[in-house]
Amino acid sequence: MTAPGGRPAGGTRVAYLGPEGTFTHQAALEWARRPAPSDAAPSGTLPDDAARGADRVPDDGAPGAVTAEPLDTVKDVHDVVAAGTADVGVVAIESSVEGYVVPSLDALLSSADVVAVDEVALDVSFDAFVRPDHGDLTEVSAHPHGLAQCSGFVNGTGLGTAPASSNAAACRDAGPGTIALGPTICGELYGLETYAKAVEDFRGGRTRFLVLTRRSAAAAYLAGSRAAGATDWKTMLAITPSVTGPGVLARITAAFGDRGVNMSSLITRPLKAQESKYVFVVTFDEAPWDQGAREVLGDLLAAGDSLKTLGLFPAGAGFRALDGVLDPDHVPVGSVSAKDVAEDRERGLLW
Repeated sequence: MTAPGGRPAGGTRVAYLGPEGTFTHQAALEWARRPAPSDAAPSGTLPDDAARGADRVPDDGAPGAVTAEPLDTVKDVHDVVAAGTADVGVVAIESSVEGYVVPSLDALLSSADVVAVDEVALDVSFDAFVRPDHGDLTEVSAHPHGLAQCSGFVNGTGLGTAPASSNAAACRDAGPGTIALGPTICGELYGLETYAKAVEDFRGGRTRFLVLTRRSAAAAYLAGSRAAGATDWKTMLAITPSVTGPGVLARITAAFGDRGVNMSSLITRPLKAQESKYVFVVTFDEAPWDQGAREVLGDLLAAGDSLKTLGLFPAGAGFRALDGVLDPDHVPVGSVSAKDVAEDRERGLLW
């Protein structure tokens, strides 16, 4: 499906990257099963699509239920949310193994009318499937992130790769010579046999998904979360400096440090066709209305930066909080520390 039709009578329409059986589909259902914030919200403060019932699983458009609509691309999800033909959309934003999902991030940056108001995090594991009547196996197919997260298995087969629009699409479209990688549910959904289980390189991988809505509806969703008791928040902020050059990134990060606002993530995306010019996407651990965050935003505006909130959602539903302890096995190979001998430091740092 490229674009859905009209909004159903009653209930909430959720668009997600399909087809059925994707991790995004699972995230959409996970969000739909969460307790509704509307029970704690003052009467009249939530729009129909924000006042989500606790029984929000798909059920033919009954009041309070969710109708889940699989779409072909992340752009399609953004487009139907922006147009109002879907109440919310669900897209993957970050893998704990492969990092940020660039199409999802770029779609948020380029959309004037879509913003994230909630998040879901799922444990991710991949099984390998084949057709019951398969012939000689010639390729391994999955979403590019899925292929990367299962590179050890893929390389071990000695077969070529066939990137797909989603892991579930790889399973749905698997031919007689294909090994398809995807969630366990895909085997039953698409009549496949399990070739191997849990073929990911790293156990315990997780993926974050954002719940999107129209910017005009965001305040009501956030009011519902606040009324339901949310006090800790995460904000995704796009910062585009008007003047670039040495010290720009140091100035931006210092603005957060000077106001005591914790940055939990910072990534860059290029301004299209503007060489060596970037937009910085910062995730920080406050809401824009908190005093420290408001002061940071004021400092950045005073410096001439252009700002845009890409997402604002309660903390705690995404990746687990930092605990200050890093497993040394996950440090990039060849890294050095102060404990290493001078020869190793010289080789690692090239100084």
